[in-house]
Amino acid sequence: MKKGILLFILICCLTACSSTVRVRRGDTLYSIAKRKNVPLRALIQENNLSAPYVLKIGQTLKIPEQKTYTVRKGDTLYSIARKFDSNVTDVARQNNIKPPYTLKPGQKLVVKSWDETNTTVNTTTANKGKSALNPPEAKAKNTPTKSAIQIPKSAQGKKFNRPVSGKIIEGFGTSKSGVHNDGINISAKAGTPILAADKGTVAYAGNDLKGYGNLILLKHDNGWFTAYAHADKITVKKGAVIKAKQTIGTVGKTGNVTTPQLHFEVRYKTKPVDPNLYLK
Repeated sequence: MKKGILLFILICCLTACSSTVRVRRGDTLYSIAKRKNVPLRALIQENNLSAPYVLKIGQTLKIPEQKTYTVRKGDTLYSIARKFDSNVTDVARQNNIKPPYTLKPGQKLVVKSWDETNTTVNTTTANKGKSALNPPEAKAKNTPTKSAIQIPKSAQGKKFNRPVSGKIIEGFGTSKSGVHNDGINISAKAGTPILAADKGTVAYAGNDLKGYGNLILLKHDNGWFTAYAHADKITVKKGAVIKAKQTIGTVGKTGNVTTPQLHFEVRYKTKPVDPNLYLK
């Protein structure tokens, strides 16, 4: 099960950068990422690169903006993640920290990076009524977390259509294990059409973000984004204008899940909100 996102990703299309680097003889993406202390995937997506990632001497690459934090006595990965409005999954992944997430005072952690700017999505995945689009809600496994996000009047009152019908198997918020889910995970039969929650534009469609599998990110009016992960198939392309309830893909189990499901996020700009509060 996945916890947490990226839109994840709402993410890669609108990121900002703070500096650039000129490719030197012998450079590789890996060596540049290591030298600049940025995630390799962030470097790839910031520069819209594709396999086999051939670099040319003199080529200019954008370096994603990021911040670091020095661990203090008493800090935990969870407390640090919440301090920087992030989540355990993102921070652990960015710093290659494995369970049980042991930290040492003085240790430096990347706490803000490419997908956490003030432009689009953060995406970490989360693991994970009576009409076809509005089934009865099941009790979620996670504890809901109220959002302190200030949404301007121009964006308030927003409601989205349910992307698929099914049981909520992972809810929004932080679970007892300390893993934070930025959306909800809905169980559905493989091949079930995924419907756009509202009209918008495809900001991302692909499988570059580890853990999400096939992912679709839609940009809506007034700063709203929705994300759809673990799809079996994606039936839209980046830049396409989408109608509300239009099929954008089908349910699958790609990424870090083992059963067919849809990871669904609602975000206002970069901030995730509980989708249940915004569904019709």
